Amino acid sequence: METHAVEIEIKFHLPTPETTRADILSLGATSMGRLFERNVCFENKERTFKVRDILLRLRQDDKSRLTFKSPPDGRDDQFKVYNELEIEVSDFDTCFAILEHLDFLPEKTYEKWRETFVLDQTKLLIDTTPLGTFLEIEGDKSKILTLATQLGFDWRHRILLNYLEIFDIINRQERLELTDMTFDSFRSVGVDVSDHLPDLLAS
Repeated sequence: METHAVEIEIKFHLPTPETTRADILSLGATSMGRLFERNVCFENKERTFKVRDILLRLRQDDKSRLTFKSPPDGRDDQFKVYNELEIEVSDFDTCFAILEHLDFLPEKTYEKWRETFVLDQTKLLIDTTPLGTFLEIEGDKSKILTLATQLGFDWRHRILLNYLEIFDIINRQERLELTDMTFDSFRSVGVDVSDHLPDLLAS
């Protein structure tokens, strides 16, 4: 079983992912490989998870994991901070069925390709999503700050939203009426995430 008491991270939009990838490797980071992810987020019957900023997610890449996230007591406007519990499960479909039998409702699905880099116990994650490519930096606050500076990012351009929040903003502003953030859903939709960045950046 894997458990992590607190997850601390930020995102940056990547207009030139290959340049950022080269910069990450130049810092001495090790690539752990690139994987396709399918994520299903669940709601309770009362649909209060979103209101309470709670996430219950089942993820499948090379493994299957069930994750629960909840907000900490204090608000942090510099970093995205959540309490996190995560456990590996042996069978994605069986876990999905168990959650449904417990009256949890599959609310939204989102997909991405993720390449994971590790540097001094900090994770740098290049995520290729249907909306564009982003870098997540996850770890200790001071190391996140240092790496963001070393990679040339402007701290004012950080994003503290999760991918479903980004999807909801773009879905609403573009009047797409899509239910899921999948590559198939966006295959015939031309969206430039750069047009929406002002609404995604941390205030």
